[in-house]
Amino acid sequence: MDTTDAPTPGTLRIGWIGAGRMGAAMATRLARAGEDVTVWNRTRSKAEALTDVGCSVADTIADLRGHDVVFTMVSTPADLEQVLVGEGGLLADPDHVPSVVVDCSTVSTESSAAMREACTERGVDFLASPVSGNGKVVTSGGLSLVVSGPEETYLRVAPLLEHLGKGATYVGEGDVARLAKICHNLMLGVVTQCLAEITVLAEKGGMPRAAFLEFLNNSVMGSVFTRYKSPAFVNLDYTPTFTPVLLRKDFDLGFAAAHDLDVPMPVAAATAAAVQASVSSGRLSEDFAILLDLQAAASGISLKPEDVVVDDGLGG
Repeated sequence: MDTTDAPTPGTLRIGWIGAGRMGAAMATRLARAGEDVTVWNRTRSKAEALTDVGCSVADTIADLRGHDVVFTMVSTPADLEQVLVGEGGLLADPDHVPSVVVDCSTVSTESSAAMREACTERGVDFLASPVSGNGKVVTSGGLSLVVSGPEETYLRVAPLLEHLGKGATYVGEGDVARLAKICHNLMLGVVTQCLAEITVLAEKGGMPRAAFLEFLNNSVMGSVFTRYKSPAFVNLDYTPTFTPVLLRKDFDLGFAAAHDLDVPMPVAAATAAAVQASVSSGRLSEDFAILLDLQAAASGISLKPEDVVVDDGLGG
């Protein structure tokens, strides 16, 4: 996009709420781009860790009310409601509010609409801006964002969003960006289950997983995502980037939207059963790539790590 009229980095006061793995990585990119970033997090030490990259630390959320733009990156709709309109929240004093709130959390359309209404009532512009990626993707510059809300507001903050990764896509007014993210995560599950099925088929037929996935990733069927997930599949490293419980939540949201919009989703429905099985297995703190283990068990084989160095395509 044309950033000819973009403000010089550091001229806007930016607040950041939420310094978990994703929030910390994103705030870091803003600070390293020369932006003036002040971070609040419930666990203060996580915010303090960002002083090394140039961020300041807010003692309370109230300290961010006078900022030009405040980003939120929290875990649940309840968390978002608390930090915005709860006691001591960003919007608790209607006479002292930021100009713009940009929410990057993954929440339902209904929750987003409620927070948009709360912002509008107080004269605050609200952008829904959920993201695709995880902490490592953010660090590598590969994060993508989808944004909805007032287009004029989007154009005003677009230069900040550009700092966060590959850029942002504006998809319209209101909260349609939430549906875009839910659709994205439905495909995330479907592709991972498909990848698990064909990888197990290849291994049971006598191929090393590393060799099969190298072939796949170099073919027209490979993608940024299949390459990124290959190390986990080859070495059975299920360090969590996204848990089965979170994926199930997004499938539930997706099916609710599909019901309301009368869209049949037979492939997603089949995948949802596999996702539910992964939750039922009790392995709730591992990555949803455990779909591979479940597929192997259903196929009568037991997997072992291949201990092969596999490029995840992210660099570093």
